[in-house]
Amino acid sequence: MCAAAPSPLLSAGGGGGRMVTRQLSRARGEAAAAIGNRAHSTAAIPSKSSRKGKKVSVLYDSLEGGIAEKEETDSKRLKWEPGNWKQQLDNIREMRRNKDAPVDQMGAEKCFDTSAPPEVMRYQVLLSLMLSSQTKDQVTSAAMSRLREHGLTVDNILQTDDVTLGQLIYPVGFWKNKVKYIKQTTAILKQQYGSDVPSTVAELMNLPGVGPKMAHLLMDIAWNNVTGIGVDTHVHRISNRLKWVKKETKTPEETRAALEDWLPRDLWSEINWLLVGFGQQICLPVNPRCKECLNRDVCPAAKRC
Repeated sequence: MCAAAPSPLLSAGGGGGRMVTRQLSRARGEAAAAIGNRAHSTAAIPSKSSRKGKKVSVLYDSLEGGIAEKEETDSKRLKWEPGNWKQQLDNIREMRRNKDAPVDQMGAEKCFDTSAPPEVMRYQVLLSLMLSSQTKDQVTSAAMSRLREHGLTVDNILQTDDVTLGQLIYPVGFWKNKVKYIKQTTAILKQQYGSDVPSTVAELMNLPGVGPKMAHLLMDIAWNNVTGIGVDTHVHRISNRLKWVKKETKTPEETRAALEDWLPRDLWSEINWLLVGFGQQICLPVNPRCKECLNRDVCPAAKRC
């Protein structure tokens, strides 16, 4: 397909560029002169030079606006995005259609008491995210069930001794550290937030044991506010395998920044759920099931597998 020829008024190079420069220069001069004449005029009816100045100003604004619009269009056109990503995303949606991965039944969105008051639900979402770090969903879900049976509220956890709390959450990963973080964070919520959970990413990340992934997921689940992409080990791994990052990333935070740079914002909430389940069932960390994957023909990593 042949590209359309650039407009001589908007072209930045060649004769078109010189034409724009001359017209802008003349427009500036005539507009300034018209404004000067208008300032010294005492007549109630606008002078010819004033009317001419308005026409010149309109021409000048039109030329400037056209150039600015072209530059903005060029900028959007040049923005990087991975090849085949829409096809790959559609394929992942199809593979996740049954919603039968562990995250679908035991993820953070399934671990809180939906009948509890809103502030208690938000607290339970926070604790489920804190427990989920370096822990399988099945283990997190079991620990949350024991905590809810024990009484999962700010006041009750503050009254629970560390030994009992440890027994309730064991064997989640790094459970001893998490006992400490849960107690410290819960005390802060009681003292500073009226037993509720902060509603900003910055405040959440100031809580002991809470990182960027947890903060962004909590904002989405508990506050219904999408502030960023929650990137865990699955999202990090799959984004690199699919080349959804411009260059290889080493950490989940690098991956989050790389994804948010190009991925449409209306997909930020969905992408964590999609990729986590996909990583649990198909795109495994070791021995990924490439033969079963609908992306096997469009995945850069499929040949290596």
